[in-house]
Amino acid sequence: MPQRQKPNEVFTPELVKILKIFGLISIGLVLLLSFFNSKRANNTGDDLTFRMTSSSRLYFLNVRAIKYDRENRSDAGMVLFRHGNREVSEADPLLDLVIILNSQKDEAYLYLEPVNLEWPLQIRASKAGKEKMFQFQNSNNSDFLTYVRDLEPWILDEAKFEIYHGSGWGSLWAKPKEKQAVKTILEDYFRLINERE
Repeated sequence: MPQRQKPNEVFTPELVKILKIFGLISIGLVLLLSFFNSKRANNTGDDLTFRMTSSSRLYFLNVRAIKYDRENRSDAGMVLFRHGNREVSEADPLLDLVIILNSQKDEAYLYLEPVNLEWPLQIRASKAGKEKMFQFQNSNNSDFLTYVRDLEPWILDEAKFEIYHGSGWGSLWAKPKEKQAVKTILEDYFRLINERE
């Protein structure tokens, strides 16, 4: 009786060993890299720039908001927070940084609120012989965030700020408590939108 030839096996024992090795390595790499992936893809098409999580909102409202004066704007569904150590004046030109919580959209905004001033704003920052002029228009949330990002390095560097009003230049955020209040507002806001831990 003639012997039947064995058909060529596709999955030889050697190939199975190689597949197991590469398969395990691939799975291991995926798991390892997933631990270092702090940013998730946004496939929703929504702008998450101003998005706040429930935990960051609760932390702000329960722990940080005690330092702020609160104004409820039920007509807009928003709550405005102004730092309690800001300068308050009936006549002097001032600029307040205001944190706005929009609970309907789970978003937080930062607004530059002129007090005894009109738009557009002209701000001058100076430190160690360097000087920079800022021109700000009344605009939208994205522009206000850009304005604050432009000012932030000067604020953190303890620069001297001046703001232009009808009769010339006046000091802005000059007192130590005001400077600290502005820094606190920035820290609280960026924690709210989960940009900085």
